[in-house]
Amino acid sequence: FAEAFEIVVRHARNFTNSMFRIYYQSMGPRALKFVGELFTDISLYILGSDISVNDMVNEFFDSLFPLVYSHLINPGFPSPSVEMTECLRAARRDLRVFGNYPKMMMTQVSKSLQATRVFLQALNLGIEVINTTEYLKFSKDCGRALLKMWYCSHCQGLLLAKPCAGYCRAVMQGCLAGILEIQNLWKEYIGSLEGLTRGMHGIYDMEHVLLSLFSVVRDAIVHVQKNEGKLSTAISRLCGHTQQRQIRSANYPDHLFTDKKALKVTHIEQEETLSSRRRELIAKLKSHSSFYSRLPEYICNHSSAVQNNTLCWNGQEVVERYSPQITRNGAKAQAGNHEVKIKGPEPVISQIIDKLKHINQLLRGMTLPHRKASGKAPEEEEEESGDCDDEDDCGRGSGDGELRVRNQLRFLA
Repeated sequence: FAEAFEIVVRHARNFTNSMFRIYYQSMGPRALKFVGELFTDISLYILGSDISVNDMVNEFFDSLFPLVYSHLINPGFPSPSVEMTECLRAARRDLRVFGNYPKMMMTQVSKSLQATRVFLQALNLGIEVINTTEYLKFSKDCGRALLKMWYCSHCQGLLLAKPCAGYCRAVMQGCLAGILEIQNLWKEYIGSLEGLTRGMHGIYDMEHVLLSLFSVVRDAIVHVQKNEGKLSTAISRLCGHTQQRQIRSANYPDHLFTDKKALKVTHIEQEETLSSRRRELIAKLKSHSSFYSRLPEYICNHSSAVQNNTLCWNGQEVVERYSPQITRNGAKAQAGNHEVKIKGPEPVISQIIDKLKHINQLLRGMTLPHRKASGKAPEEEEEESGDCDDEDDCGRGSGDGELRVRNQLRFLA
């Protein structure tokens, strides 16, 4: 999934770069640098870097405004000096030149990336749990019990004797007592991860948000252009910009903000999106939610143990019928298990238990709103736009939607 997330980030960056090349050719080359820095920060944040989403978005718009000012509001004049650039960067926030679009981007990016980062952290821990338990070494006491179960009958000349299934399960419950301690936490982990996945839609879905980010950026630039007259006066007052120029009307015809060119992507089938891959993963994990509790029985059922417990080896002799011990899983329940001596849990198991407790607490803290049944496909539902006021002109997309691209990518298994 880390690679899939990187693919989404890369496509989102390419969409944004293409938007600048198509609609703002004069400042496109310089804007690409700021776009690259923004999406680099996004990638680092997903991987766990201590970067503030608000800071990365503010830095992007702070860097973008001097470029917008010199190429769109005040074209034909030399590039602003260092002092003028710093003044424009400060004026960007004071005058809210991009309206509420930076705030809207912060809301969407922050919520979607936070959910993505927690999802990736949880996924990595799940992989660690599986790898750790797969290669965990048995204790010496367990080794002796296994030797006794499988081979001690040979010492009595009973070469064809096979262990009783009940005896086998008692031995395996003792050998796996430490591992079985994580069962409840493992089941809780899968349930919590499923809850997070269900809530990752709309502004909590990184794929949905990032692939539409270029449109938010263009709408923000259009907002500047439509308020050019007021901004020019305010900036001249703040930055002492005395260059004379013709001030154009802020009431632009709609066709100036609508380009017949549109960014296009290949038609995407719903079942191949990133969100569908998350659902597929959860479905597979749920089928193994009781994996550890069923492990002793699974091992014995897939061995040569005698399943009906008749005429089988009980560790001492061949018996006509073996009466299995009724023993629950877990170290505490093995006090009455006479087949394997149980010691304290392995340090590595204790570490895994602590990590599972931590990630489960983190997942429980991610309370995302679940999608309500609407009878619509996910991509047909109305996009959540974050906090945006009507006075900021956020409701109107540039080009009345002609710039929109499908906000899901094709992922091949």
